Amino acid sequence: MHTRPDGVAVADHRPSIAPAACIDSFHDLEIGQCGTRLRLLVAAGFAVTLFSASLAFGWWGEIAAYDTTIGYLGVALFGPVTAWLIWMLPAERGPVVIVTPFGIRDLRIGNEFLLWESVADVSVEDRSGRKVIVLTPTPALQQQLSSIRAVARSARGERQDERIVIRPDGLATDFDTLLRACRDCHAAANPAAASNQAIALQQEDEHGTHGIALQAS
Repeated sequence: MHTRPDGVAVADHRPSIAPAACIDSFHDLEIGQCGTRLRLLVAAGFAVTLFSASLAFGWWGEIAAYDTTIGYLGVALFGPVTAWLIWMLPAERGPVVIVTPFGIRDLRIGNEFLLWESVADVSVEDRSGRKVIVLTPTPALQQQLSSIRAVARSARGERQDERIVIRPDGLATDFDTLLRACRDCHAAANPAAASNQAIALQQEDEHGTHGIALQAS
């Protein structure tokens, strides 16, 4: 709490999703799931359940036996689904992706807290028309992940990419904020890697500018 020049006391408020520029040893980026889609599903499920109940109990007067049966089936089907969605609502309030100056954790893909020192590169890829953040682990972390996922790979009989993919879908933040937070924290923990990445980005920009100049000429 602090006091303004006019003498009014104002309580300090820490937002649930801090801007990427404020990431430091005292500010972590905690991102929860976007509850808008879930609330829409709850509303739709409640409406369908209510409509089915009106058919089952004849709230609209005398109806055919077939409609009554459909109403009971609708209540039996959509009632439990709607109750489960309502039960899921409080869980949406907790963070699922946590970005700190020391590492990152995505509870959607695992409970492991990945240290930035164990991440060699933070890049962006386009998968199925959507941008995702790809974390390339160091050889030591790759070996550790390989041992953890060995059983899953053998069960599927396929080779799994050891890179970690952070998808922004369903998160209560935008892609650019999440990407900037990851890159800023990774750069702070790996100064050498950040310097190499900055040089690579500069070369890409110069190459793109040179290509535009050639097309213009």
